[in-house]
Amino acid sequence: MLQKNVKLSLATKVLIGVALGSLVGFILKYLSSTYNFGIINDLFKFISFFAGLFINALKMLVTPVIFISIVNGTLLINDIITLGRIAVKTLCIYLITTVIAITVSIAVSIVIKPGMGASTEATLHYTPPAGKPIQELSAAIIPHNPIEAMASGNAIQIIIFAIFFGVAIGITGKKAKPIIDMFKSLNVIIAKLVDCVVLLAPYGIFCLIVNSFKTFNLADIRDLFIYFLLVITILIFQMAIIYSTLLHFFAKLNPVIFFKKIKRMLIFSFTTSSSYATIPFTMNAATKRCGVSHKIAAFTVPLGSTINMDGTSVMLGVAIVFIFQAYNIPLNFHHYLLIIITATMASIGTAGIPGVGIAMLSMVLQKVGLPAEGVALILSIDRVLDMARTSVNVTGDCVTACVVAQSEGELNHDIFNDPTAGYYADSIDLHNMHIE
Repeated sequence: MLQKNVKLSLATKVLIGVALGSLVGFILKYLSSTYNFGIINDLFKFISFFAGLFINALKMLVTPVIFISIVNGTLLINDIITLGRIAVKTLCIYLITTVIAITVSIAVSIVIKPGMGASTEATLHYTPPAGKPIQELSAAIIPHNPIEAMASGNAIQIIIFAIFFGVAIGITGKKAKPIIDMFKSLNVIIAKLVDCVVLLAPYGIFCLIVNSFKTFNLADIRDLFIYFLLVITILIFQMAIIYSTLLHFFAKLNPVIFFKKIKRMLIFSFTTSSSYATIPFTMNAATKRCGVSHKIAAFTVPLGSTINMDGTSVMLGVAIVFIFQAYNIPLNFHHYLLIIITATMASIGTAGIPGVGIAMLSMVLQKVGLPAEGVALILSIDRVLDMARTSVNVTGDCVTACVVAQSEGELNHDIFNDPTAGYYADSIDLHNMHIE
Protein backbone atom coordinates (compact mmCIF):
# COMPACT_ATOMS: atom_id res chain seq x y z
CA MET A 1 0.00 0.00 0.00
CA LEU A 2 2.90 2.33 0.66
CA GLN A 3 6.20 2.66 -1.17
CA LYS A 4 9.13 1.77 1.02
CA ASN A 5 11.43 4.34 -0.52
CA VAL A 6 9.20 7.24 0.55
CA LYS A 7 9.46 8.34 4.18
CA LEU A 8 6.00 9.29 5.35
CA SER A 9 4.73 10.26 8.77
CA LEU A 10 2.29 7.97 10.52
CA ALA A 11 -0.50 10.52 10.08
CA THR A 12 0.10 10.63 6.32
CA LYS A 13 0.10 6.83 6.11
CA VAL A 14 -3.17 6.70 8.05
CA LEU A 15 -4.76 9.25 5.70
CA ILE A 16 -3.63 7.17 2.72
CA GLY A 17 -5.17 4.13 4.38
CA VAL A 18 -8.44 6.05 4.86
CA ALA A 19 -8.48 7.25 1.25
CA LEU A 20 -7.70 3.84 -0.24
CA GLY A 21 -10.08 2.11 2.16
CA SER A 22 -12.90 4.46 1.16
CA LEU A 23 -12.21 3.92 -2.53
CA VAL A 24 -11.97 0.13 -2.28
CA GLY A 25 -14.96 -0.06 0.08
CA PHE A 26 -17.12 2.04 -2.25
CA ILE A 27 -16.16 -0.09 -5.27
CA LEU A 28 -16.85 -3.35 -3.43
CA LYS A 29 -20.17 -2.04 -2.09
CA TYR A 30 -21.22 -0.96 -5.58
CA LEU A 31 -20.27 -4.29 -7.12
CA SER A 32 -22.00 -6.32 -4.40
CA SER A 33 -25.24 -4.33 -4.65
CA THR A 34 -25.26 -4.11 -8.44
CA TYR A 35 -24.00 -7.49 -9.62
CA ASN A 36 -24.41 -9.64 -6.50
CA PHE A 37 -21.03 -11.32 -6.90
CA GLY A 38 -20.51 -13.98 -4.22
CA ILE A 39 -16.78 -13.38 -4.25
CA ILE A 40 -17.37 -9.79 -3.08
CA ASN A 41 -18.99 -11.01 0.13
CA ASP A 42 -16.09 -13.40 0.65
CA LEU A 43 -13.69 -10.51 0.17
CA PHE A 44 -15.60 -8.43 2.72
CA LYS A 45 -15.32 -11.32 5.19
CA PHE A 46 -11.59 -11.61 4.52
CA ILE A 47 -11.02 -7.90 5.10
CA SER A 48 -13.30 -7.98 8.16
CA PHE A 49 -11.10 -10.71 9.62
CA PHE A 50 -7.99 -8.51 9.43
CA ALA A 51 -9.93 -5.49 10.70
CA GLY A 52 -10.89 -7.59 13.74
CA LEU A 53 -7.28 -8.58 14.29
CA PHE A 54 -6.23 -4.92 14.33
CA ILE A 55 -8.98 -3.94 16.77
CA ASN A 56 -8.02 -6.83 19.05
CA ALA A 57 -4.38 -5.76 18.91
CA LEU A 58 -5.42 -2.27 20.01
CA LYS A 59 -7.59 -3.67 22.80
CA MET A 60 -4.62 -5.79 23.92
CA LEU A 61 -2.79 -2.56 24.80
CA VAL A 62 -5.62 -1.03 26.83
CA THR A 63 -5.07 -2.69 30.21
CA PRO A 64 -1.26 -2.34 30.39
CA VAL A 65 -1.32 1.23 29.04
CA ILE A 66 -3.99 2.39 31.49
CA PHE A 67 -2.60 0.57 34.52
CA ILE A 68 1.05 1.50 34.01
CA SER A 69 0.20 5.08 33.06
CA ILE A 70 -2.03 5.70 36.07
CA VAL A 71 0.42 4.10 38.51
CA ASN A 72 3.30 6.20 37.18
CA GLY A 73 1.17 9.33 37.13
CA THR A 74 0.23 8.74 40.76
CA LEU A 75 3.86 8.19 41.69
CA LEU A 76 4.90 11.39 39.94
CA ILE A 77 2.33 13.43 41.84
CA ASN A 78 3.63 11.85 45.07
CA ASP A 79 1.23 13.81 47.28
CA ILE A 80 -2.19 12.53 48.28
CA ILE A 81 -3.60 16.03 48.76
CA THR A 82 -2.39 17.13 45.31
CA LEU A 83 -3.66 13.90 43.80
CA GLY A 84 -7.09 14.44 45.33
CA ARG A 85 -7.21 18.02 44.09
CA ILE A 86 -6.29 16.97 40.54
CA ALA A 87 -8.83 14.15 40.63
CA VAL A 88 -11.64 16.48 41.74
CA LYS A 89 -10.81 19.05 39.05
CA THR A 90 -10.64 16.37 36.37
CA LEU A 91 -13.91 14.72 37.36
CA CYS A 92 -15.73 18.05 37.60
CA ILE A 93 -14.65 19.12 34.09
CA TYR A 94 -15.58 15.77 32.57
CA LEU A 95 -19.00 15.68 34.23
CA ILE A 96 -19.81 19.34 33.47
CA THR A 97 -18.91 19.04 29.78
CA THR A 98 -20.92 15.82 29.54
CA VAL A 99 -24.01 17.46 31.04
CA ILE A 100 -23.56 20.46 28.71
CA ALA A 101 -23.26 18.15 25.69
CA ILE A 102 -26.44 16.20 26.36
CA THR A 103 -28.43 19.24 27.53
CA VAL A 104 -27.57 21.24 24.39
CA SER A 105 -28.35 18.25 22.15
CA ILE A 106 -31.77 17.74 23.77
CA ALA A 107 -32.63 21.45 23.65
CA VAL A 108 -31.70 21.82 19.98
CA SER A 109 -33.50 18.60 19.07
CA ILE A 110 -36.71 19.84 20.70
CA VAL A 111 -36.58 22.90 18.44
CA ILE A 112 -35.46 21.18 15.21
CA LYS A 113 -37.68 18.08 15.66
CA PRO A 114 -35.50 15.58 13.73
CA GLY A 115 -37.88 12.65 14.38
CA MET A 116 -41.03 14.20 12.96
CA GLY A 117 -42.25 12.07 10.05
CA ALA A 118 -39.72 9.30 10.66
CA SER A 119 -40.96 5.78 9.98
CA THR A 120 -41.05 3.24 12.80
CA GLU A 121 -41.62 0.30 10.49
CA ALA A 122 -39.15 -2.61 10.32
CA THR A 123 -38.06 -2.14 13.91
CA LEU A 124 -40.10 -4.82 15.63
CA HIS A 125 -37.56 -7.62 15.24
CA TYR A 126 -34.53 -5.70 16.51
CA THR A 127 -32.94 -7.11 19.67
CA PRO A 128 -30.95 -4.37 21.43
CA PRO A 129 -27.67 -4.97 23.28
CA ALA A 130 -28.17 -5.53 26.98
CA GLY A 131 -27.27 -2.58 29.16
CA LYS A 132 -26.32 -2.55 32.83
CA PRO A 133 -28.67 -0.88 35.28
CA ILE A 134 -27.36 2.33 36.79
CA GLN A 135 -27.21 0.65 40.21
CA GLU A 136 -24.81 -1.96 38.85
CA LEU A 137 -22.63 0.71 37.29
CA SER A 138 -22.36 2.67 40.53
CA ALA A 139 -21.66 -0.46 42.55
CA ALA A 140 -18.97 -1.70 40.17
CA ILE A 141 -16.51 1.18 40.52
CA ILE A 142 -14.21 -0.47 43.09
CA PRO A 143 -13.08 -3.92 41.93
CA HIS A 144 -13.64 -6.87 44.23
CA ASN A 145 -10.98 -8.69 42.17
CA PRO A 146 -8.37 -6.49 40.44
CA ILE A 147 -7.06 -9.40 38.35
CA GLU A 148 -10.56 -10.12 37.08
CA ALA A 149 -11.01 -6.40 36.27
CA MET A 150 -7.83 -6.45 34.20
CA ALA A 151 -8.77 -9.70 32.47
CA SER A 152 -12.20 -8.33 31.53
CA GLY A 153 -10.86 -4.91 30.55
CA ASN A 154 -13.02 -3.01 33.06
CA ALA A 155 -11.23 0.32 32.66
CA ILE A 156 -12.82 2.22 35.54
CA GLN A 157 -11.94 -0.56 38.00
CA ILE A 158 -8.40 -0.74 36.59
CA ILE A 159 -8.02 3.00 37.10
CA ILE A 160 -9.31 2.89 40.69
CA PHE A 161 -6.99 -0.01 41.58
CA ALA A 162 -4.04 1.69 39.85
CA ILE A 163 -4.59 4.85 41.90
CA PHE A 164 -4.73 2.87 45.16
CA PHE A 165 -1.69 0.85 44.12
CA GLY A 166 0.29 3.96 43.15
CA VAL A 167 -0.58 5.71 46.41
CA ALA A 168 0.45 2.63 48.41
CA ILE A 169 3.79 2.49 46.59
CA GLY A 170 4.36 6.20 47.23
CA ILE A 171 3.72 6.06 50.97
CA THR A 172 5.83 2.90 51.40
CA GLY A 173 9.00 4.89 50.93
CA LYS A 174 12.46 3.49 50.16
CA LYS A 175 11.37 -0.13 50.46
CA ALA A 176 9.24 0.36 47.35
CA LYS A 177 12.15 1.54 45.19
CA PRO A 178 12.47 -1.81 43.34
CA ILE A 179 8.77 -1.61 42.41
CA ILE A 180 9.18 1.99 41.23
CA ASP A 181 12.13 0.96 39.08
CA MET A 182 10.11 -1.95 37.75
CA PHE A 183 7.31 0.33 36.58
CA LYS A 184 9.84 2.58 34.86
CA SER A 185 11.15 -0.47 33.02
CA LEU A 186 7.62 -1.58 32.18
CA ASN A 187 7.07 1.77 30.48
CA VAL A 188 9.97 1.09 28.16
CA ILE A 189 8.87 -2.49 27.45
CA ILE A 190 5.27 -1.54 26.72
CA ALA A 191 6.54 1.26 24.47
CA LYS A 192 8.13 -1.34 22.19
CA LEU A 193 4.89 -3.28 22.08
CA VAL A 194 2.93 -0.15 21.20
CA ASP A 195 5.51 0.60 18.49
CA CYS A 196 4.82 -2.74 16.82
CA VAL A 197 1.04 -2.38 16.92
CA VAL A 198 0.96 1.23 15.74
CA LEU A 199 3.12 0.35 12.74
CA LEU A 200 0.14 -1.70 11.58
CA ALA A 201 -2.26 1.24 11.95
CA PRO A 202 -2.42 2.32 8.27
CA TYR A 203 -3.18 -1.23 7.14
CA GLY A 204 -5.62 -1.94 9.98
CA ILE A 205 -7.45 1.32 9.32
CA PHE A 206 -7.60 0.48 5.62
CA CYS A 207 -9.41 -2.75 6.53
CA LEU A 208 -11.70 -0.97 9.02
CA ILE A 209 -12.77 1.61 6.45
CA VAL A 210 -13.39 -1.01 3.76
CA ASN A 211 -15.37 -3.13 6.22
CA SER A 212 -17.54 -0.16 7.25
CA PHE A 213 -18.91 0.03 3.70
CA LYS A 214 -20.44 -3.43 4.07
CA THR A 215 -23.43 -2.10 6.05
CA PHE A 216 -23.20 1.55 5.00
CA ASN A 217 -25.96 2.90 2.77
CA LEU A 218 -26.09 6.42 1.35
CA ALA A 219 -29.86 6.15 1.16
CA ASP A 220 -30.00 5.88 4.95
CA ILE A 221 -28.16 9.17 5.34
CA ARG A 222 -30.61 10.74 2.90
CA ASP A 223 -33.60 9.45 4.88
CA LEU A 224 -32.04 10.45 8.21
CA PHE A 225 -30.41 13.62 6.90
CA ILE A 226 -31.80 15.98 9.57
CA TYR A 227 -30.77 13.61 12.37
CA PHE A 228 -27.31 13.09 10.83
CA LEU A 229 -26.73 16.80 10.24
CA LEU A 230 -27.98 17.73 13.71
CA VAL A 231 -25.60 15.34 15.48
CA ILE A 232 -22.63 16.53 13.39
CA THR A 233 -23.51 20.20 14.00
CA ILE A 234 -23.74 19.79 17.78
CA LEU A 235 -20.49 17.80 17.83
CA ILE A 236 -18.80 20.70 16.02
CA PHE A 237 -20.41 23.12 18.50
CA GLN A 238 -19.03 21.10 21.41
CA MET A 239 -15.52 21.29 19.99
CA ALA A 240 -15.54 24.81 18.54
CA ILE A 241 -17.45 26.61 21.29
CA ILE A 242 -17.42 24.65 24.55
CA TYR A 243 -13.85 23.34 24.33
CA SER A 244 -12.52 26.58 22.87
CA THR A 245 -14.09 28.49 25.75
CA LEU A 246 -12.44 26.20 28.30
CA LEU A 247 -9.08 26.56 26.57
CA HIS A 248 -9.26 30.34 26.25
CA PHE A 249 -10.57 31.28 29.69
CA PHE A 250 -9.23 28.51 31.91
CA ALA A 251 -6.03 27.31 30.22
CA LYS A 252 -5.05 30.66 28.61
CA LEU A 253 -4.43 28.88 25.31
CA ASN A 254 -5.23 29.80 21.73
CA PRO A 255 -7.88 27.30 20.50
CA VAL A 256 -6.72 27.60 16.88
CA ILE A 257 -3.19 26.56 17.81
CA PHE A 258 -4.57 23.78 19.98
CA PHE A 259 -6.61 22.20 17.20
CA LYS A 260 -3.62 22.35 14.86
CA LYS A 261 -1.57 20.56 17.50
CA ILE A 262 -4.00 17.67 17.92
CA LYS A 263 -4.78 16.94 14.27
CA ARG A 264 -2.86 13.64 14.23
CA MET A 265 -4.72 12.48 17.32
CA LEU A 266 -8.00 13.38 15.63
CA ILE A 267 -7.11 11.40 12.51
CA PHE A 268 -6.38 8.26 14.51
CA SER A 269 -9.43 8.57 16.76
CA PHE A 270 -11.72 9.21 13.81
CA THR A 271 -10.57 6.16 11.90
CA THR A 272 -10.49 3.69 14.83
CA SER A 273 -13.60 4.97 16.69
CA SER A 274 -11.86 4.00 19.94
CA SER A 275 -10.92 6.31 22.82
CA TYR A 276 -8.88 3.49 24.34
CA ALA A 277 -6.85 2.89 21.19
CA THR A 278 -6.12 6.60 20.94
CA ILE A 279 -4.69 6.93 24.47
CA PRO A 280 -1.02 6.96 23.34
CA PHE A 281 -1.84 9.58 20.69
CA THR A 282 -3.81 11.69 23.16
CA MET A 283 -0.99 11.50 25.70
CA ASN A 284 1.51 12.60 23.09
CA ALA A 285 -0.68 15.46 21.92
CA ALA A 286 -1.12 16.65 25.51
CA THR A 287 2.51 16.36 26.62
CA LYS A 288 4.73 16.78 23.56
CA ARG A 289 2.54 19.06 21.49
CA CYS A 290 0.59 21.07 24.08
CA GLY A 291 3.08 21.19 26.97
CA VAL A 292 1.07 19.39 29.66
CA SER A 293 3.33 17.77 32.26
CA HIS A 294 3.51 13.99 32.11
CA LYS A 295 2.15 13.53 35.62
CA ILE A 296 -1.04 15.46 34.80
CA ALA A 297 -1.59 13.80 31.42
CA ALA A 298 -0.85 10.34 32.79
CA PHE A 299 -3.75 10.77 35.21
CA THR A 300 -6.34 12.76 33.25
CA VAL A 301 -6.14 11.09 29.81
CA PRO A 302 -6.68 7.42 30.79
CA LEU A 303 -9.44 8.53 33.16
CA GLY A 304 -11.06 10.52 30.37
CA SER A 305 -11.00 7.57 27.99
CA THR A 306 -13.38 5.85 30.40
CA ILE A 307 -15.67 8.51 31.85
CA ASN A 308 -15.55 11.36 29.33
CA MET A 309 -18.14 10.63 26.64
CA ASP A 310 -19.15 14.11 25.45
CA GLY A 311 -19.46 13.04 21.82
CA THR A 312 -21.52 10.01 22.78
CA SER A 313 -23.72 12.20 24.99
CA VAL A 314 -24.49 14.43 22.01
CA MET A 315 -25.64 11.39 20.05
CA LEU A 316 -27.72 10.17 23.00
CA GLY A 317 -29.54 13.47 23.38
CA VAL A 318 -30.43 13.79 19.70
CA ALA A 319 -31.20 10.08 19.24
CA ILE A 320 -33.54 9.85 22.24
CA VAL A 321 -35.56 12.90 21.19
CA PHE A 322 -35.57 11.56 17.60
CA ILE A 323 -36.97 8.21 18.73
CA PHE A 324 -39.55 9.82 21.04
CA GLN A 325 -40.77 11.93 18.13
CA ALA A 326 -40.73 8.99 15.70
CA TYR A 327 -43.08 7.10 18.03
CA ASN A 328 -45.18 10.23 18.68
CA ILE A 329 -44.56 9.96 22.42
CA PRO A 330 -44.76 13.35 24.18
CA LEU A 331 -41.82 14.41 26.32
CA ASN A 332 -42.07 16.33 29.57
CA PHE A 333 -39.57 17.92 31.94
CA HIS A 334 -39.34 14.72 34.00
CA HIS A 335 -38.28 12.80 30.87
CA TYR A 336 -35.62 15.36 30.01
CA LEU A 337 -34.16 15.38 33.51
CA LEU A 338 -34.16 11.58 33.68
CA ILE A 339 -32.43 11.35 30.30
CA ILE A 340 -29.70 13.81 31.33
CA ILE A 341 -29.01 12.04 34.63
CA THR A 342 -29.17 8.55 33.15
CA ALA A 343 -26.92 9.36 30.18
CA THR A 344 -24.38 11.11 32.40
CA MET A 345 -24.22 8.17 34.79
CA ALA A 346 -24.10 5.68 31.93
CA SER A 347 -21.00 7.36 30.53
CA ILE A 348 -19.07 6.47 33.69
CA GLY A 349 -17.35 3.15 33.24
CA THR A 350 -18.48 2.71 29.64
CA ALA A 351 -15.85 1.16 27.41
CA GLY A 352 -14.21 3.51 24.90
CA ILE A 353 -14.54 1.04 22.03
CA PRO A 354 -16.36 1.17 18.67
CA GLY A 355 -20.16 0.92 18.83
CA VAL A 356 -20.53 1.42 22.57
CA GLY A 357 -22.88 4.37 22.00
CA ILE A 358 -25.61 2.04 20.75
CA ALA A 359 -25.40 -0.06 23.93
CA MET A 360 -25.63 3.13 26.02
CA LEU A 361 -28.61 4.31 23.98
CA SER A 362 -30.44 1.02 24.53
CA MET A 363 -29.88 1.24 28.26
CA VAL A 364 -31.13 4.83 28.47
CA LEU A 365 -34.19 4.01 26.35
CA GLN A 366 -35.09 1.17 28.70
CA LYS A 367 -34.63 3.46 31.69
CA VAL A 368 -37.04 6.11 30.36
CA GLY A 369 -39.59 3.52 29.20
CA LEU A 370 -39.13 3.75 25.43
CA PRO A 371 -39.17 0.69 23.16
CA ALA A 372 -35.50 -0.20 22.82
CA GLU A 373 -36.06 -1.46 19.27
CA GLY A 374 -36.20 2.22 18.31
CA VAL A 375 -32.41 2.00 18.13
CA ALA A 376 -32.86 0.31 14.75
CA LEU A 377 -34.05 3.64 13.33
CA ILE A 378 -30.54 5.07 13.48
CA LEU A 379 -28.41 1.93 13.52
CA SER A 380 -27.53 1.97 9.82
CA ILE A 381 -25.66 5.30 9.92
CA ASP A 382 -24.24 5.05 13.43
CA ARG A 383 -20.84 3.80 12.21
CA VAL A 384 -20.15 7.14 10.54
CA LEU A 385 -21.32 9.14 13.55
CA ASP A 386 -19.33 6.87 15.88
CA MET A 387 -16.14 8.02 14.19
CA ALA A 388 -17.04 11.69 14.63
CA ARG A 389 -18.12 11.45 18.26
CA THR A 390 -14.96 9.53 19.23
CA SER A 391 -12.92 12.48 17.97
CA VAL A 392 -14.95 14.76 20.24
CA ASN A 393 -14.41 12.41 23.19
CA VAL A 394 -10.61 12.39 22.88
CA THR A 395 -10.50 16.14 22.21
CA GLY A 396 -12.28 16.61 25.53
CA ASP A 397 -9.64 14.44 27.21
CA CYS A 398 -6.85 16.62 25.85
CA VAL A 399 -8.65 19.88 26.67
CA THR A 400 -9.19 18.73 30.25
CA ALA A 401 -5.51 17.80 30.59
CA CYS A 402 -4.59 21.33 29.48
CA VAL A 403 -7.06 23.03 31.83
CA VAL A 404 -6.01 20.97 34.86
CA ALA A 405 -2.32 21.43 34.05
CA GLN A 406 -2.76 25.21 33.80
CA SER A 407 -4.53 25.32 37.17
CA GLU A 408 -1.67 23.34 38.74
CA GLY A 409 1.13 25.33 37.10
CA GLU A 410 2.08 22.26 35.07
CA LEU A 411 1.55 23.66 31.55
CA ASN A 412 4.56 24.71 29.46
CA HIS A 413 3.37 27.57 27.26
CA ASP A 414 6.66 27.64 25.34
CA ILE A 415 6.01 24.09 24.11
CA PHE A 416 2.42 24.93 23.26
CA ASN A 417 3.38 28.00 21.23
CA ASP A 418 6.18 26.17 19.38
CA PRO A 419 4.61 24.84 16.14
CA THR A 420 7.38 22.22 15.76
CA ALA A 421 7.27 20.87 19.32
CA GLY A 422 6.83 17.09 19.25
CA TYR A 423 6.25 17.13 15.51
CA TYR A 424 9.28 15.49 13.99
CA ALA A 425 9.74 12.44 16.18
CA ASP A 426 8.81 9.15 14.51
CA SER A 427 8.82 6.70 17.38
CA ILE A 428 6.75 6.00 20.47
CA ASP A 429 8.05 6.56 23.95
CA LEU A 430 5.39 5.36 26.36
CA HIS A 431 7.48 6.60 29.29
CA ASN A 432 6.53 10.07 28.07
CA MET A 433 3.70 8.73 25.92
CA HIS A 434 5.29 10.09 22.72
CA ILE A 435 3.98 9.08 19.36
CA GLU A 436 4.27 10.84 16.01
